[in-house]
Amino acid sequence: MLFKRNPNGLDLPYPSEITPQEIYTGRREFITRMAATAAVGSGVWEMANREAFAQTAGQKLAARANVALSTDEKQTPFKDAAGYNNFYEFGLDKSDPAENAHTLRTRPWTVRIEGEVKKPLTLDIDSLLKLAPLEERVYRLRCVEGWSMVIPWVGYSLSNLLKQVEPTGNAKFVEFTTLADPKQMPGLRSGVLDWPYVEGLRIDEAMHPLTMLTMGMYGQVLPNQNGAPVRLVVPWKYGFKSAKSLVRIRLLSRQPKTAWNDMAPREYGFFSNVNPNVDHPRWSQASERRIGESGLFAPKRKTLMFNGYDQVSSLYTGLDLKRYF
Repeated sequence: MLFKRNPNGLDLPYPSEITPQEIYTGRREFITRMAATAAVGSGVWEMANREAFAQTAGQKLAARANVALSTDEKQTPFKDAAGYNNFYEFGLDKSDPAENAHTLRTRPWTVRIEGEVKKPLTLDIDSLLKLAPLEERVYRLRCVEGWSMVIPWVGYSLSNLLKQVEPTGNAKFVEFTTLADPKQMPGLRSGVLDWPYVEGLRIDEAMHPLTMLTMGMYGQVLPNQNGAPVRLVVPWKYGFKSAKSLVRIRLLSRQPKTAWNDMAPREYGFFSNVNPNVDHPRWSQASERRIGESGLFAPKRKTLMFNGYDQVSSLYTGLDLKRYF
């Protein structure tokens, strides 16, 4: 609005240019009502999410035990596996996901499988649960930060899903994209990564029987903080390769850009196979601390090549695992 010098010598608009009092007052009341409505709406949304979270939390998920692909090591207590996580979409501290992930809405949920395939699909979580017989596999999980867990996961080999879409001859890699919704995921405001979180595998890695599409753990549906409702678990790679809360799987002819490799390529290689002989630039990878074992001062254990999953070694015959780390 153009301000003119009025007869009183003040830089104020003429009376005819001032908003009438009744409109101004009404506008203030309108804004107040809208703010109150937004606050109530936010509260209702929060309450609805907590109720939905409570309804799914601890829900049983029946599966047959796959002893052949499981370790017989002592399992990490559930409270530790569900309470000590990296899931930066819900905060940077290890306790943040368990505290904040109740805002994640896991139903309805769909995953799109597309790219270099003959039969692209969009499947909801119920269809994914029924796609193949559910198995429980007790896998070691090794984090790049130097800690590990032993967790009974529920799901099936990812290859069951990939075969359904019939990869073309051009499919050399598989890209996994996770949910990125600031309303549900407060950690997205941190800007620590270029969201959404993206990970990737070579197609032979993705088709290996050990690679799991996972919908549960400890005989129940995945807790939100552990990547509900569907995630990847690749037990011979560092934990950040096992992308959580998947919304898209895309088969590609070229190696995809992945979140941590794109952010810090010197620290996080595309392959990220567990390798005690290749140190992180800021710490050794030769040993690890098992979460749930006698607290922070428990003796460390030696890190195993491929996290102990020697059956995948043939995937990397002839590959320099120090160069392609």
